[in-house]
Amino acid sequence: MLSSREDILALLETIPDPEIPVISIVELGVVREVQLHNGAVEVTITPTYSGCPAMKQMEDDVRTALLHAGFESIKISVVYNPPWTTDWMSAQAKEKLRKYGIAPPAESSADKASITGKARHVPCPRCHSANTSMVSQFGSTACKALFKCNDCLEAFDFFKCI
Repeated sequence: MLSSREDILALLETIPDPEIPVISIVELGVVREVQLHNGAVEVTITPTYSGCPAMKQMEDDVRTALLHAGFESIKISVVYNPPWTTDWMSAQAKEKLRKYGIAPPAESSADKASITGKARHVPCPRCHSANTSMVSQFGSTACKALFKCNDCLEAFDFFKCI
């Protein structure tokens, strides 16, 4: 059985985000805390937003991974405060998103342009052109906006800065 917080985090690092399988739930910043108490484990997670449909799957995946690792006493706590922010995403996760074809969020969650409707140009993750335009506030999931590159003509998702 895993015996340290670091071992458990390494295990959770293998769980992909259900909607974006190229990044883990740890890289996404959803896993907030891991605690061990006399052989019992508690994992605290925060949804990317309160209505995220992937949260149940994430909880189930965490529980399954911990059961397979030998834990019998598992507590998964969902906390909403502080609210999740794209600032919690690792730089590696943002780069994986870009390589996967999703424009990663800006460096800081202070950029609210895509959720306030203000025009912005997001670099195309395929050809890197800044000549892009938003097609829809919502892309393949509610946490992403749909953009189009005006140069290579490819559509792509942009992970909204929250």
